[in-house]
Amino acid sequence: MTPVAPHIEAFLRDNLSRHRGASQHTCDSYAYSFQLLFEFAATRLRTKPSSLSLEQLDSDLVSAFLEHLEDTRRNAPETRNVRLAAIKSFFHFVEHRQPAPLEQIRRVLAIPFKKTSSRLVPYLVREEVQALLDAADPMTRDGIRDRAMLHLAVCAGLRVSELTGLRTGDVTLPSMSIRVLGKGRRERVLPLWKTTALALRAWLAIRGTAAAPEVFISNRGEPLSRWGFAYVLKQHVETAGQLCPGLQSKRVSPHVLRHTCAMIVLQATQDIRKVSL
Repeated sequence: MTPVAPHIEAFLRDNLSRHRGASQHTCDSYAYSFQLLFEFAATRLRTKPSSLSLEQLDSDLVSAFLEHLEDTRRNAPETRNVRLAAIKSFFHFVEHRQPAPLEQIRRVLAIPFKKTSSRLVPYLVREEVQALLDAADPMTRDGIRDRAMLHLAVCAGLRVSELTGLRTGDVTLPSMSIRVLGKGRRERVLPLWKTTALALRAWLAIRGTAAAPEVFISNRGEPLSRWGFAYVLKQHVETAGQLCPGLQSKRVSPHVLRHTCAMIVLQATQDIRKVSL
């Protein structure tokens, strides 16, 4: 029996981050996928996650795990496919390190992805955007921070990982722009609206010194996580919904704010190429 622990450690710590240059977000997503897989396998096989062997992770167990995600955890097919992509990437890595279980690896790699339907991403209209931006209380520290985050999310169309990972050194207020290292390690410089620059300048003025280099931090001086931003967004959407009833029927996520930015640019320029840029 071949212990799986050395292989998963080499895959996550060396291959994924060092050799393939995957982002921290990708590494975290893969690590969580295997955490779920190992917990499921340990329960099913009545053993400890650290005692699992590579041979035990066969196609039957992986298929049962994928069914568990949808039936028990109520995950969407898209999430199932994300977990399966992580598992297949690991087995592609293992087949070059451990040639003995090649038939087992082939069977796992043959598990198909589930077809998914493409759903339209909603967006906010101008009145809804303004209500959301005005929801944060500008008289409190958290309100000033949240207002700057919301302005930046709508103005720059940032992914939530880009927003929470933005560092103070990436902000250039004299030229009203930010530098973003995005998906695929692509770097871009984005101009800011005047209102966004004012909101960001107000936050940086009271942010204070903190060990964390990220722009947006919690009251404890720690970087705000993407789940933290999702929670903040939910609170302000509920507040804004009292003044703008249209928000009450919409499920507003960080990705909806990104899509809203794209629609604002498209309506202003009538040029789909500007949206891509």
